[in-house]
Amino acid sequence: MPAKDQRLFICTLLYLISLPSLAGTLLLDTEWVSTHLNDNKLVLIDMADETQYQRFHLPGAIHLPFTALVAQQKNISVPIPQERLIALLGRLGISRDSHVVVYDDVGGLNAARLYWELEQLGHDKLSLLNGGLVKWILEGKPVTNRAPPAATTVSYMTTKNDRPRLATLRDVAPASRSKDTVLLDVRSEEEYRGELREPRSGHIPGAQWFEWEQAVNFADGFVQQDEKPLRDKLAQLGVNHAKQPIITYCRSSHRAAQTYFALRRLGFDNVKVYTGSMLEYEQLKDQPLTRGMQP
Repeated sequence: MPAKDQRLFICTLLYLISLPSLAGTLLLDTEWVSTHLNDNKLVLIDMADETQYQRFHLPGAIHLPFTALVAQQKNISVPIPQERLIALLGRLGISRDSHVVVYDDVGGLNAARLYWELEQLGHDKLSLLNGGLVKWILEGKPVTNRAPPAATTVSYMTTKNDRPRLATLRDVAPASRSKDTVLLDVRSEEEYRGELREPRSGHIPGAQWFEWEQAVNFADGFVQQDEKPLRDKLAQLGVNHAKQPIITYCRSSHRAAQTYFALRRLGFDNVKVYTGSMLEYEQLKDQPLTRGMQP
């Protein structure tokens, strides 16, 4: 093997070693969940829409719509205050020692938002169901249209009162952004490229394009994509070590949360979500935008 190839092989190996997979705890398969449905500490959270939940859901699953986690502020979608989130968790019967397993029917697009919020609270036992309701149904596992008994309200205790994994405009603006930060725009190609007829379109200068759907294998039951192709693609974008600062954004931070989960599953530790995303950024006419497919 030529010396150049040897160096490349060694660098790749060291890169993979530096990114320990968290999939064993962050991502649970349907078989594990089906055998633990009666565990006292297991709390299943269904984040499909209301109509789907009423049709059928996993036995014992509590419904929590995505809209319960966000609020509108000056035409921008923002997270609800953490005090309100903590109260909501208590009403759902979730305590610090609950094992929360979240799922939806859209490849984790909704479920990842709750994952992001709970991780910021330091919740230890927290997982997504791989493939969610889609994979569960394809495997013929049991469902019900009966809502579980009302949960007993508890006090959700936490010592954290901030959002360490939330990015602001200052974190993403070209003039103030750290040169070491990788900015990932996870919208569609059309959104990233921009439209010449639109005065405020395109992407934040320097942002790499990584559409969120690349992290989901829709053809195989909406499961999360295998790790290797994800690592390979991210490495091409300069995402190549566990402690690297990474910020994801989309239009309203909805899709950005799913990519956040994908990165955390791969072991990336310093990941944030720009919650203002393009809904905020596009309104600020003093902030530059780039059109085309180049960062």
